[in-house]
Amino acid sequence: MKIGFLFPGQGSQSVGMGKDLYENFEEYRNIYEEVKKVTDIDVAKITFEKEDVLNQTKYTQLCILTMSMAILKLLKKENINAAISMGLSLGEYSALIYSGCLNFEDGIKLVKKRGKYMQDLVPDGEWSMSAIIGLDEKTLRNICNSINSGFVTLANFNCIGQIAISGEKVAVEEAMIKAKEMGAKRAVPLKTSGPFHTKMLSQASEKLKEELENVRFNNFETPVIKNIDGQIYKNNDNIRDILSKHIISPVRFTESIKTMLDYGVDTFIEIGPGRILTSFVKKTDQNVKLYNINDKKSFEETVLEIKRQIKS
Repeated sequence: MKIGFLFPGQGSQSVGMGKDLYENFEEYRNIYEEVKKVTDIDVAKITFEKEDVLNQTKYTQLCILTMSMAILKLLKKENINAAISMGLSLGEYSALIYSGCLNFEDGIKLVKKRGKYMQDLVPDGEWSMSAIIGLDEKTLRNICNSINSGFVTLANFNCIGQIAISGEKVAVEEAMIKAKEMGAKRAVPLKTSGPFHTKMLSQASEKLKEELENVRFNNFETPVIKNIDGQIYKNNDNIRDILSKHIISPVRFTESIKTMLDYGVDTFIEIGPGRILTSFVKKTDQNVKLYNINDKKSFEETVLEIKRQIKS
């Protein structure tokens, strides 16, 4: 068995996520307390009680990261580890922390700043993202290029047959209509509030790079696949440059999945809210084992099953 960890990004959040884990495991609660000490933000209260606040980018990212880190703490106690990891957008920071490349406190501080910049430094206007299912890249790119009502472009290459677009709300909505006319199976609005992974976040990218200059990165204890090109990080990569460009560049998650499969991963565990990333993997390879940990039941069932497989 070769395990790969998957860490979700913004859009997977829901109020109350992980609450039963928080109530039942002291180690889980301790992570929330540590994040509160570092950031002076009560992530538990926001996560469990404040849906309107949770959906604000400057809090969403921190809350999702905290949940992923708390679940990792539980898995570590059970001696369940991954050979390689990756995340979608924000989730890449969880992977970097897991790998030892980025220490916990620095990662928490960075994500706090990242979320704030991605919310506060967005150009004026209404922005949105949408997942388009069932169209190829060329067709969808041509649709985006044909929109005259505003800016819209390809943003996230999630898996074969699913690409997210990002831009001005009116343009995204027009592109969704045209996509359906061109044969898209579905066009699904995402729970995001900005033109993420486009040039519209250039100012946020520049500010984040300034923050990254103050962060020390370590050698990788376990490999991480980077969103920007779907390849494994090298120790001599310019991580500061990569992470600053991360928020203005498309997410190459389709390639990332293929890289993880080529690495020999046969067991994928999604750590955090939702089941989005394992659904992307399933569309790529139906022969691998897929698990999601986002509550007490799924945690306990996954641990039992992984340990059973290790013994067999």
